[in-house]
Formats: sequence, structure tokens, C-alpha cells
Amino acid sequence: MEPALALAARIGLQVRNPDLLSRALVHASYVNEHPESPLESNARLEFLGDAVVALVISQTLYERHPGEDEGGLTARRAALVSTTGLARLAQRIGLESSLTLGQGAERSGERRRISVLAAAFEAVVGAAYLDVGLEAVRAWLLAIVADELDAAAPLASLKSPKSRLQELGYGRWGAAPEYQVVSAEGPDHLRHYVVEVTVAGEVLGRGEGGSRRLAETEAAAEAVARLESGGGPGPVPVDGS
Repeated sequence: MEPALALAARIGLQVRNPDLLSRALVHASYVNEHPESPLESNARLEFLGDAVVALVISQTLYERHPGEDEGGLTARRAALVSTTGLARLAQRIGLESSLTLGQGAERSGERRRISVLAAAFEAVVGAAYLDVGLEAVRAWLLAIVADELDAAAPLASLKSPKSRLQELGYGRWGAAPEYQVVSAEGPDHLRHYVVEVTVAGEVLGRGEGGSRRLAETEAAAEAVARLESGGGPGPVPVDGS
């Protein structure tokens, strides 16, 4: 059985065109290192999948929380489809082991980066949408995210990583987080940002993404996880480990 079909069987996704699913697993780093390869990166499928995930989750939240206003629904959606939330779903279905990356990205730990995992999950959704249609994708996606949807967390717990880090920064040091772009490489349509976040002069998190906003969010999520697990100032590993 070819890898895409094996993955589809493992994650419970019915596919008709395994080539689409295979494309969803190709990170841009592989294409950059192998310009002679016919493989295409998953960036376009990620773009499509982002819209599909937002639609499915938005409609579901709209139906499940009839008394909630736009702000509340937006907060719930943000918690579910944030980079961190999508990476958690990717990890849940074991997507990490199926990705195709370049050697440089592999060595630097990109396979474990939450931005890479989130993007791959959206690409898989985009591929499935093109292959089997919206209703099949809706059923599959809602089954995966059922725990989060059923939890019905209070709004106070759904703050974004950047908001949560700002609270922690002021609470512990009386200072706001500061975000610094470490690098911004690639053409405009495939820009790759690396951002570090500091509080009171200490580097607490590092993130990467296709936009500065995504990189800042990943950096904030890493910093929040570090602080809430009892960690504190000190060297931040550059490989995400």
C-alpha cells in the first residue's frame, strides 16, 4: 500500500486520489532542496484547508452555542483553529511521522514545529476537500476535534497565547512581552519568519511561520507552556525540542 493510502487508512479518512494527500505532506523545504523534483509543496493546499477548517468549525460553534455573541464565538474558534490547536490535532493523528522534509529542516527539528504541523493538518484537510467533498471532510474533522468541542470550555480559558503571555508578563515581572524578528527569508508568497519573544529582557520562546503573526503566536505559545510548566528564564532551544 502506498504511503498516502496507508496514512488515510490509519487516520480514518476515505480518499479517492492519494496523490492529493501525498502533496499535502510535502514541506516547502524538500522542494527547495530538490528543485528537479516534480513534487509540489503543500502551501496551496494549506491555504485551501485553512478556509475549510474555519468554515466547518464556525458553523458547528454557531449551532452549538445559540446564545453566544460574535465575540464569544470568535474566541472559541480561535482556540480550536489556532496554530497550537491545529498542531495538537496533527499530533493526535500522528501526522508528524508522515511529513516529507528537506534534510536541513529535518536536522533543525522542523518536523516537531507546531507551525509545520498545523500547516500540514490544514493541507490534509484541503486535499480531502478536493478529493471527497465538504460533507465527508466535515464528518472526519468533527470526529477528530470532538473532545475540544464537547469540553465547552468557559470563555475565560480561551485566550490567545499572546494575550495569556501578556498577562503572565505583567503578573510576574510588570513588563509586556516584546517580539523580535530573528529572520525573514524567502519570496513574498512563501515568506518564512523566525521570531523570539522576550519578557523583561529574557528570551522565553521562539516561533516560526509563514507570517510574522503566526511566528509570534508560536513563540508566545512556547513561552506560555514553559512558564506554566514551572520553567523560567534561560536558553531557548532553537530546534523546538
